[in-house]
Amino acid sequence: MNDTFDINSNDNALFVTEQCNNHCLMCCQPPRKVDDIDALYESNLQKIHTAPKGLPVLGITGGEPTLLGEKLVTLFRKIRAALPDTTIQLLSNGRKFEDKDYAARVVEAAGDKFFVGIPLHSDYAGDHDRIAGAKHAYEETLLGLYNLAMLGTEIELRIVVNALNFNRLPQRSEFIFKNLPFVSWVAFMGMERTGFTIKNHSAIWIEPNEFVPYLQEAVCILDDWRIETAIYNLPLCLLPESCWKFAKRSISDWKAKYAECCDNCSKREDCCGLFGTSIQPYEGLKPIC
Repeated sequence: MNDTFDINSNDNALFVTEQCNNHCLMCCQPPRKVDDIDALYESNLQKIHTAPKGLPVLGITGGEPTLLGEKLVTLFRKIRAALPDTTIQLLSNGRKFEDKDYAARVVEAAGDKFFVGIPLHSDYAGDHDRIAGAKHAYEETLLGLYNLAMLGTEIELRIVVNALNFNRLPQRSEFIFKNLPFVSWVAFMGMERTGFTIKNHSAIWIEPNEFVPYLQEAVCILDDWRIETAIYNLPLCLLPESCWKFAKRSISDWKAKYAECCDNCSKREDCCGLFGTSIQPYEGLKPIC
């Protein structure tokens, strides 16, 4: 992650802690038990004061940012005072927002230009908790989602597709329509082959060519119900053409790379490419002519 802000980038972010109350099997930024919150908090306050005033988006990431507790509320107030027109993007597992009062304080401090990205690993509690690596994560995440929705917060629901959840992607879409229709958009995400994904490879990894049929059906279900849908981190050549309109250039500019075969691809400028941090690229890459 870059330490300086780029006014022309949408990938500017503040890293607030390496700690996390989840232990997700495919986490690309494995959590650490370190006493880092205070030091990173002070460092981030300095960064906020030097940030360009026209910064379009500022991400807040970790680890789990809500482990800052009231410091996260104060951090948002500082950001909003220094960058009133900047959109704040918080990446969180959502569990701490089961506390209605805390959720309300965070949302109030963040202001209008604010959205939260929260993962939903499964529509079954047991599967979600297994992937999240934490007991009661499913219940707490859903409560957090409902509390944020009642506060009028924009929510990006994130689904990282893996070997433990891919075969219920269509059912997940139906669950979202019936139980979480308030989300602003749903993002289906390819995995980054780094961090815990390497450690848990045999349990969690699946190639896109195995799950794309399920993904295509899941995306179509949400699109039919007029729920905004996106596909992140998957090259266009691995998707059916019907899914191209949902695919986004989602990989951070400092992480993105392209394979040698991409040089002659007619869709390269529209494609997210690959994670430069992954130990191997996806199987089946090919140029689109």
